[in-house]
Amino acid sequence: MPTLPADEEIVVYSIPMRTKFRGITVREGALWRGPAGWTEWSPFNDYDPAESAPWLDAALEAAYDPFPPRLRDSIPVNCTVPAVRPDAALKIVLASGGCRTAKVKVAEPGQSLAADCDRVAAVREALGHTGKIRVDANTNWSVDDAISAIGAIDRAAGGLEYVEQPCKSVAELAQVRRAVTVLIAADESIRRAEDPYLVARAEAADIAVIKVQPLGGIAAALKIAAQIGLPVVVSSALETSIGLQQSLALAAALPQLPYACGLNTIALLNQDAVEQSLIARDGAIAVPTRRIAPDRLAQITADPPTRERWLARIHDVAS
Repeated sequence: MPTLPADEEIVVYSIPMRTKFRGITVREGALWRGPAGWTEWSPFNDYDPAESAPWLDAALEAAYDPFPPRLRDSIPVNCTVPAVRPDAALKIVLASGGCRTAKVKVAEPGQSLAADCDRVAAVREALGHTGKIRVDANTNWSVDDAISAIGAIDRAAGGLEYVEQPCKSVAELAQVRRAVTVLIAADESIRRAEDPYLVARAEAADIAVIKVQPLGGIAAALKIAAQIGLPVVVSSALETSIGLQQSLALAAALPQLPYACGLNTIALLNQDAVEQSLIARDGAIAVPTRRIAPDRLAQITADPPTRERWLARIHDVAS
C-alpha cells in the first residue's frame, strides 16, 4: 500500500508566477522521492481535503508505479496566454518554442469582451493564418454571455479551434453547444465532477480535457479517456517539470492524440524544480526516456511557515 514519506523527506516549493494566472501569483506544492521516482503533490490552495485527495492518489501512484508504455516520443503542445494585454500576448506566442497552437485565457473577471477580442487578434497576428487558437473561459460566462462572446471572439480569431469550459454546469454547456458552431471542450465539468462521464451523456462537449493530478493519476485518466467517448486533450495542472512528466507519460500512452496538449506551462513559472525544464521545442515536448529528478531544490524551497502549512495539508488529506 503506497504511503507518505517522513516529513523531512518532503520538499515544499514556492515559485513566483511570471504573470497572474488562475488568480494566483505564486505556485506552491510538495515534492518527494518514492520507489519509482520523484513525484509532485500540488492541489491549489483553495482546494479542500476532499478535492485534494485525488491529487494525493496521483502523487502516490507516480511515487510507487512505473509509467505506462509510451506510444510516441514527443507531444505536440499549445502555448498558454494569460489574460494579458495584446502586446504581451503576441510576445508570449513568439517566445513559445515554436508552438502552432495557442490557448488564450478569456472572461477574466474585471476585463471586457473587447479586451478578449484584442488579445485573441494579437495571438492570430503572432501565429499567422495557419495557427490554431483555442480559448478558455474557466466557467466565467452565463449561457447568453457565452453565446455572444464566442461569436465575437471567433470572428476576432479568424476561426477558433474550440472553446474550453465556457460555463459552469453541464446543462449550461449543453445549451451553449447547441447554439454555437465552435467546438466545446469540458475541463472543470470532468476534473471537478462527481461523474466525469456526464458531459458525454448530456452531449455537452465535443472534447474532453483531462488532467492527471485532479483525476487521481495516470491509470484513472487513461480509464476516463478510454470510456468517455470524446477526443482527449491532456493538460497540466500548472506543476513543475516533476509533475509535468506524469502528464507527458499519460499523453504518450494514449492510443490517439488528435489535438495539441496543454503541457507547455513551465513558461508560466519564474523557476522550475529542474535545470532542463520540460518545455516546447519546435512546438512539441520530448517525452523523457527516464524519470527526471529535481536539481534546483535550493532555489525553490519554501519558507518555514509555508512548509508547515503544506505538511499540515497533506496529513489532513491523508487522514
